Amino acid sequence: MEKRTILAFVLSFLVLLIWSHFFTTKQDKTVREKPPASHEQQKEINPDISRAGDESSPASSQGQVDQVSRECPKIEEKEIIVDTPLYKAVFSNRGPSIRSFQLKNYRQTVDPDSPPIELVHLENNTADFFLISFSTQTSIPDKTMAYEADHQNLMLENGGEAKDVVFHSATPEGLLIRQSFRFYPDHYRIDMVMDVVNQSQSSKEGVFVTDMTTLPPKKKSGYSSFAGLALYVNRKLTELKIEKASEQPVINGQIDWMAYEDGYFMSAIIPSEISQRTFKGSLLPSGLLKGSCLSPPISIMPSQQISSQYTLYFGPRDLAKLKEVGRDLDRAVEFGWFDIIAKGLLFVLVYFNKFINNYGVSIILLTVLIKILFAPLTHKSYKSMKEMQKLQPIMAKIRERHKDDKQKMNQEMMALYKTYKVNPMSGCLPMIIQIPVFIALFRLLGSSIELRHAPFFFWINDLSAPDRLFSFSFAIPFMTPPYGIPVLTLLMGASMFIQQKMTPTPGDPAQAKIMLFLPLIFTFMFINFPSGLVLYWFTNNILSIGQQYLILKKSSA
Repeated sequence: MEKRTILAFVLSFLVLLIWSHFFTTKQDKTVREKPPASHEQQKEINPDISRAGDESSPASSQGQVDQVSRECPKIEEKEIIVDTPLYKAVFSNRGPSIRSFQLKNYRQTVDPDSPPIELVHLENNTADFFLISFSTQTSIPDKTMAYEADHQNLMLENGGEAKDVVFHSATPEGLLIRQSFRFYPDHYRIDMVMDVVNQSQSSKEGVFVTDMTTLPPKKKSGYSSFAGLALYVNRKLTELKIEKASEQPVINGQIDWMAYEDGYFMSAIIPSEISQRTFKGSLLPSGLLKGSCLSPPISIMPSQQISSQYTLYFGPRDLAKLKEVGRDLDRAVEFGWFDIIAKGLLFVLVYFNKFINNYGVSIILLTVLIKILFAPLTHKSYKSMKEMQKLQPIMAKIRERHKDDKQKMNQEMMALYKTYKVNPMSGCLPMIIQIPVFIALFRLLGSSIELRHAPFFFWINDLSAPDRLFSFSFAIPFMTPPYGIPVLTLLMGASMFIQQKMTPTPGDPAQAKIMLFLPLIFTFMFINFPSGLVLYWFTNNILSIGQQYLILKKSSA
């Protein structure tokens, strides 16, 4: 019985861990509700969105365009640079759109000379990373239309005031378009207002369209992170994986925000008005990932002005910063099944780090805190294991006496446990209670921006990456690049082996062999895990060894 129990526990733990690693990203969801406009209406309003898989936009029907007497001025394309303490953004007056958005406080690698993180992933400006436009029944957004800008470049300094850039242009059908952007020196948030004035002699009907287009990353930037389009629909997070974008999902509902997530960073568009919207996602033939969101249809009478306000966020997936933006944007950061535990651990880690300024030491302190909280339960389980060891001779006789009758043997075993008031599963409790913490920490270390490139000591310069001493040019079996010596992982395996040796030996030889191989299994399993997770498990083993030593010393006295 004990052999089957421990084997089932080990297999369950491994299955849980593997499932958490590969499959706990929220499943793709398609929310189907009554759309804000019928399918035929949407085709009329914006044929570009109804065929989001097409890379080229068809020209507007000139026969239907309301002719106006004025002639639209020819405007050359210009770039406007916005330089703040947090980022450097390059806007184009065509669209207007964003050509580049670099985060100054985050590097591509741990190398201090590494280039800053670039959020715009497009080649040769073949598409617009970000575009907000107004589309009518008689025209679609002209993404090449140039706007006049009231500034050339902006420089924002720490402690300074927010600054604005205003783009304005006119369409052939008599609409005056004005887009105003407000930038802040101390925040990744950008406030944007789009005004549309009908200067023609007839009413117009159209929709506000928000587009995001990006080149999917070649590899994931986090061990358990998500990369793709994300929506907050009907107060639920919906994530659309890149590999499933070709299915072109259509989602209708109350869409509070649309974002592109790439591991530790995200780009989001949050409309201020809460209303029913339609989302269309697709993977273009060129390999670009595109998401478009349509507002409900709006009518504009002659001389009337309508406005639509947005909050833009281009920055790290930092819980505190996302909460400041509001509209549940922080819900973009989720850690799977044990989300509450992971966020609690993150809160404690960030709190410790305020005083220590080293997340590695903070992980050690967190491990000590967890160990103290579970110390009474651990002590009780060790005592139960000691009692079980005393019963081994009696259990051996029962096995011998009923070796041909498993049912009778199990009945006598249960009676024996009841008589001596012991629980055969109590020895597994210390490891069982750590499973939620372990998986939560695994998810946390794989996608939390706070731990990205966070150094510890010596050779460990990134707690979110595997520990590697030296760098080898040749491949090592069971190891993912970079190749090197996993010193901390080997120390963890050794500590687990010592802990097993100090644990009372099971009476069943088969069970004893299983327990003996556990350190080897865990060492191979941890070889590619974040070094912060290995540090947690290694520290936990050392504390367990010390605790077990004190218990054994006390019992032998």
